[in-house]
Amino acid sequence: MSDQSDRPERWSRATTYPDMWADPDDDPRNSEGNSPDGELPTLLDFLSGYRMTLRMKCEGLDAEQLARRSVPPSTMSLLGLVRHLVEVERDWRTWISDDPVPKLYGARGADFAGAVADRAVVDEAFASLEREQAATDALLAAHPDLGERLGKDRTSVRELMVHRIEEYARHCGHADLLRECVDGRVGQ
Repeated sequence: MSDQSDRPERWSRATTYPDMWADPDDDPRNSEGNSPDGELPTLLDFLSGYRMTLRMKCEGLDAEQLARRSVPPSTMSLLGLVRHLVEVERDWRTWISDDPVPKLYGARGADFAGAVADRAVVDEAFASLEREQAATDALLAAHPDLGERLGKDRTSVRELMVHRIEEYARHCGHADLLRECVDGRVGQ
């Protein structure tokens, strides 16, 4: 059995609700006013929130911490998740347009295996994620009808949007655990 003393102490920046990542008044995901009207704006709002959550989970960490594989023997790391989501965004574009977008990081699993503690790798991954998200967003923006079916599989825009949200949400859950293993920070 491993010694738990080598694990960082659990902590949060929140003071009002110490079990939260950030106090509600300081949380950039909290917006003033009403929630969006309509299905598409609601889906886009949820996607935006999960994207922001992933970035927040990576904030304040150096290259070594971002690349740390916190749950051996898994190759998963926060940086690996970012690189994986780059590839996922590229895959969605292939689903939408039937125009294959090649892998950016190479063979299956390279997104995680290549997540090494190098500042240039970190900077490239975050820049690529921003670029790929924008490209997928722009392609889908041309299809505002959620019932429209796209690509050779005839997948509805609604299904693509929900799948994108599900993908980010699942990986934000992974990011919660990975971040806690890195420095003990916990949160919602």
